[in-house]
Amino acid sequence: MKSRLTLIALAALLAACAGPEPKRPVAAEAAAAAVPQAFPQSGGSGATAAVELPWAQAFKGERLQKLIPLALANNRDLRIAALNIETARASAAARDADLWPTVNAGLSGSRTPTAAGGINSLYQAGLQVSAYELDLFGRLRGLSAAAAAQLLAAQSSQQAVRTALVASVANAEIALQADAALLKITRATLASREQSLDLTRQRYEGGIAAELDLRSAESSLQAARAVHAQAQRQRQLDENALALLIGGPLPADLPAPTGDLADFEPLAELPAGLPSEVLTRRPDIRQAEFQLGAADANIDAARAAFWPRITLTGSVGTASGDLSDLFKNSAWSFAPQLLQPIFDAGRNRANLASARASRDIALAQYEKAIQTAFREVADGLSSRATLAEQRAALAAQVDAETRRLDAAEQRYAAGVSNALDRLDAQRSLFAAQQSLVQVQSQRAQNLVALYRALGGGG
Repeated sequence: MKSRLTLIALAALLAACAGPEPKRPVAAEAAAAAVPQAFPQSGGSGATAAVELPWAQAFKGERLQKLIPLALANNRDLRIAALNIETARASAAARDADLWPTVNAGLSGSRTPTAAGGINSLYQAGLQVSAYELDLFGRLRGLSAAAAAQLLAAQSSQQAVRTALVASVANAEIALQADAALLKITRATLASREQSLDLTRQRYEGGIAAELDLRSAESSLQAARAVHAQAQRQRQLDENALALLIGGPLPADLPAPTGDLADFEPLAELPAGLPSEVLTRRPDIRQAEFQLGAADANIDAARAAFWPRITLTGSVGTASGDLSDLFKNSAWSFAPQLLQPIFDAGRNRANLASARASRDIALAQYEKAIQTAFREVADGLSSRATLAEQRAALAAQVDAETRRLDAAEQRYAAGVSNALDRLDAQRSLFAAQQSLVQVQSQRAQNLVALYRALGGGG
């Protein structure tokens, strides 16, 4: 009996040593090597890399310091990603359990009639190992490695969702700040055009201004009111979008948006770094890599299915015809079994072909993830300089249009020019101010996108 117990324990030991660690696929190395080694617009090396800058240090604004923690705690997409990790962890644990023998304790009894007219009683008690597979060819190890890689992929997916969530909250905040800036500009424009309309009406009633000037002033005022209503509606929509991201209503103590986007200026100093940093630190890249590793492990499992399967069934315990003598005698059984596939109508070959196709799909997805990451960083770097130039040019235009409007107001008050010149200056200034706010918003969004593309957001 001791020898049989030793054999079962040895089988368990083999199983315990069989759990593999997921390895980085060779194809992943080749795909990463195909990416250029440096970005043509990379920044200075003295600044802190995005991947090393947590969101709490990247976004200094008081509003974002309150909004982002709320989103990380309450957002449903992030919660689903966390539950997906638990599902993957349970699946990995189940696959690991296949490497160990299943031991059951049982007590049974039976009574059957004999040919002589008596009754034959049999009572049994002991431990049983049912259908334990010796994983000599790596089928179970492959399935276990695939499940472990899927768990790592789920964890990377959660980090990717977290990074995207931080960026989404920042972009929603940018939209609200832009709305506040537009509302401020629109209110000032409304007040100015109302004053202009009152002055034009007085001049019209006094016979100094023509009816055309009066109607033009009225049209200009109504156009400003339409823009104001649109800006109010857009602000409400952006607040609703932000509430969805944080998983609840906006906090009552949250400061009102001021229309200032200076909180995002520190992100302009982030360097590009090297593509290798993007490839190794971005969570979506790591997720695709782990999924590729899982596909490789599934190929190993499908290939091992062509080899024989050795299963062990055994038991150790006691048996007796009398219940009172049950634990006085020992009994054991040991039944090894070897199954070699001979004809399965092509099932194993089809499973292997499917695993290989899935691996090719995973490789293509991994390569696309790398290419997408490189493009996102390159686009962000390319846009950063041009948006800064565009913002400076529009700021200068707003300054020029402001001076032009002042001159037009003075000339109109002195009777040198007509109302149309003044209205044209008002419209040009309003349009330039709106364009400046839009470009400021785009630049802030570009900085957030670059921060995310470089692996930040932790």
